[in-house]
Amino acid sequence: QVQLVESGGGLAQAGGSLRLSCAGSGGLFYTYDMAWFRQAPGKEREFVAAIVWSGGLYHYSDSAKGRFTISRDNVKNTVTLQMNSLKPEDTGIYYCAAAKMQPDRRITDWGTGPTVADYWGQGTQVTVSS
Repeated sequence: QVQLVESGGGLAQAGGSLRLSCAGSGGLFYTYDMAWFRQAPGKEREFVAAIVWSGGLYHYSDSAKGRFTISRDNVKNTVTLQMNSLKPEDTGIYYCAAAKMQPDRRITDWGTGPTVADYWGQGTQVTVSS
């Protein structure tokens, strides 16, 4: 069983930056593909970014591409989402997710929705003011 704890959320102005972190424990962190999702009020949880177990491959949603960067540290058991050029529409609760690596899963499968994940964190609030 993997436990995930997010941190780093808060309030930012449009055009600003925030850095989210997710700390994993209770499992072999390096055997999990990791991702970030977000959920705005009244909307479904949507994919933001994903990174494979080795850190060698990543995938972004169209809204995150060019502005957000996902990375991981398998020694510290953390995954990070650096968010730049923030927009008010980036507001929402950001969730860290983990899925046991599988040879037949493509990283783009994360874009199909939250059912890919095996484990979730509790979420961290991000609010971007205009």
